[in-house]
Amino acid sequence: MDFSRVVRVWYDINKRDLPWRSTKDPYQIWLSEIMLQQTRVEQGLPYYLKFTERFPTVFDLANASEEEILKLWQGLGYYSRARNLHTTAKKVAFDLNGIFPDNYKELKELKGIGDYTASAIASICFDRPTPVVDGNVYRVFSRYFGIDIPINSTKGIQYFKKLAEQLIDVENPGEYNQAVMEFGARQCKPKSPNCDVCPLQHSCVAYSENRIVELPVKLKKGKVKQRYFNYLIVTDNQKTLLQQRTKKDIWQNLYEFPLVESSEEINIEKLKEHRVFLDLTEGASYDLTLYNEEAKVHKLSHQHIHTRFWIVTLHKKMKTGIERKDVPDYPVPVLIANFVEDFGF
Repeated sequence: MDFSRVVRVWYDINKRDLPWRSTKDPYQIWLSEIMLQQTRVEQGLPYYLKFTERFPTVFDLANASEEEILKLWQGLGYYSRARNLHTTAKKVAFDLNGIFPDNYKELKELKGIGDYTASAIASICFDRPTPVVDGNVYRVFSRYFGIDIPINSTKGIQYFKKLAEQLIDVENPGEYNQAVMEFGARQCKPKSPNCDVCPLQHSCVAYSENRIVELPVKLKKGKVKQRYFNYLIVTDNQKTLLQQRTKKDIWQNLYEFPLVESSEEINIEKLKEHRVFLDLTEGASYDLTLYNEEAKVHKLSHQHIHTRFWIVTLHKKMKTGIERKDVPDYPVPVLIANFVEDFGF
C-alpha cells in the first residue's frame, strides 16, 4: 500500500478548516506552529486568532512590548515560547527586512525554531521536502510499521526522522506533512483510535498484532519535583503588591504576588517568622488569613506546584504597590489568574 497517497486522500476528505491552512505566509504558519507545540488545536486556535488580529504582521509583533505579548499568551503555558516568539519577530523584522528564510537550515537558526518547526515552515511555505516528526507522526509511524523503539530516545528520534524522509511526498511535501499530522490527531488518536474505519487498517502492524495500546513506546520521565508556594496577598484594601519573576525558572518575566517558597507545607507560625513576610509587614499590625486550606496543585511537565494563598491585610496605608483594580492587567501564570478572578480583584 502507498502510505503517503492513502494518507493524503484521507486528508482531502477529513481535514479541519483551520485559518493557517488557507495561506502559505510564513509569518502565520510560524505563529501557528509555535502555538501548537505541546498544545491541542482547540486550545491554541483562540490564541492564534487573538495574535493575528492584534499583530497582523511580523513588524507589529516585533514592535510590541514583551509584557503585552505575555498577557495575550496568558493561559497557553510554556511561556518561553512567547519570549522566543518576540525575539525571532525582532530578528526577522529588523535584521531580515520582514522576510523569513526559505530553507530548513536558516530557519532552524532562529530562536525557538527547532527541527519540527523549521521542517513545517520550509515544506508548507516553500515546498522544501523536509519531513515533520511530531507526537502525532511518531504515533502513526510506530503503530503502522510496528516500531517499538522508544520515541523519546536518541535512537528513536534518529530512526523515525529517517523513516519520515523516506515516506515524504516530494511533489507535495507541505500538504503531505499536514496530512500525516492530521491523521494522527483525528484518526490514529492516542486513545480509542478509529481503527474500524481506518484506510490503513489492513496493512497496519499494530492492528494486525493487537498492539495498538502498547505503541508508541516512550521512556519514562524522571521523578516529578514537588514545590510548595505560599503567596502573600498584601493589601490595605486599596492597593496590593505584585513582583516580576526574573530568574531563569518557570514563568520567567510573568508577575506574581510576593512568594515564600518552602520545602514542604508550612503553618501560619512558620510563615510569620519568614524573612519575606517580616520585610513586607515591617512591624505593622495586620490580619492574616489562609484563603485556601487545601493547597491547589498546579501540574507542569516535570514539577507539581502546591499553592496556598495567604491574605495579609495591613492596618496602615501602603506607600508602594498597585491599585487592586489594576491587577488583572498584568501577565500572570494561570494559577494566579484563577485566584485573581476568584478573589474578585
